[in-house]
Amino acid sequence: MPEETPLRRVARVVLLDPQDRILLLHGYEPDNPSDTWWFTPGGGVEGDETREQAALRELAEETGLTDVELGPVIWRRVCSFPFAGRRWHQDEWYYLARTTRTTVALGALTELESRSVAGLRWWTSAELSAARETVYPTRLAELFRTLLDEGPPSTPVVLATEIV
Repeated sequence: MPEETPLRRVARVVLLDPQDRILLLHGYEPDNPSDTWWFTPGGGVEGDETREQAALRELAEETGLTDVELGPVIWRRVCSFPFAGRRWHQDEWYYLARTTRTTVALGALTELESRSVAGLRWWTSAELSAARETVYPTRLAELFRTLLDEGPPSTPVVLATEIV
């Protein structure tokens, strides 16, 4: 990552339902809808909000869920990728959360999200492990299985930097 490039502070949510399924959004490149991937809900910190506040705001905007309590930060990752005509450099914190509500729908998306998010779905660990589609972070299936088997880590796991 270029040292002079500031990292965008991002909060993501690893949201699990009562059946231990994880919620992922289906995204695509606005100028190339055939370039698709799956990712966790979340986004950039705005103004003076905390990462926790950003995580809850993004979750409400993207899924309509407003009654979720955040758990601990379980993973951290720095990444850099091209999207929507620019390069994004991000410092991402992944919060664990659970919900009893499994009915979700895309909510109040930003203009860019409206042009780049196709839907969302709950995934079992087995489905995620068998997926042939692109998923971010790239080790999500393995990380998710470890989370289910061992529970949340005592301190956040720092994932390898991903540059796409």
